[in-house]
Amino acid sequence: MTHAGIGYDVHQLVEGRKLILGGVEIPHSKGLDGHSDADVLMHAICDALLGALGESDIGHFFPNTDPRWRGAPSKVFLHEAAKQIEFRGGRIINIDSSLIAQEPKIAPHIQRMKENIAGALNINIQRVGIKATTNERMGFIGREEGIAAMAVASVDLPE
Repeated sequence: MTHAGIGYDVHQLVEGRKLILGGVEIPHSKGLDGHSDADVLMHAICDALLGALGESDIGHFFPNTDPRWRGAPSKVFLHEAAKQIEFRGGRIINIDSSLIAQEPKIAPHIQRMKENIAGALNINIQRVGIKATTNERMGFIGREEGIAAMAVASVDLPE
């Protein structure tokens, strides 16, 4: 039976942090603030996968109060979500996601992001969709105060 989950994440852009999106370090004057590497794309995908299982969000599994996750690469979270699916006899059908950022330009990095996500989940790269858009200079994203990501995941689970 196919199950679907959705995920959303947003982090503030701040000075003095690396910008990591989809496991790719992107040259930019600011990075995302967070307990781990603050990779909004991987976090949204993780939440979508956990949602397809009927589980709580990423913060339940990896609380920002736990020092083990300080600065952790978000691929660790994707590995765990994939393990939870495998443990239940399931398989990931596909992931579709969108990054919303005014700057920097995301398109040149999408292929590497897809490779990182597919590798972390141990799925074919063709099962990972990533799109990027701006917020047309509106709101906190348009003012370059933060970056957001949305994701949908389809997971096949036994009945």
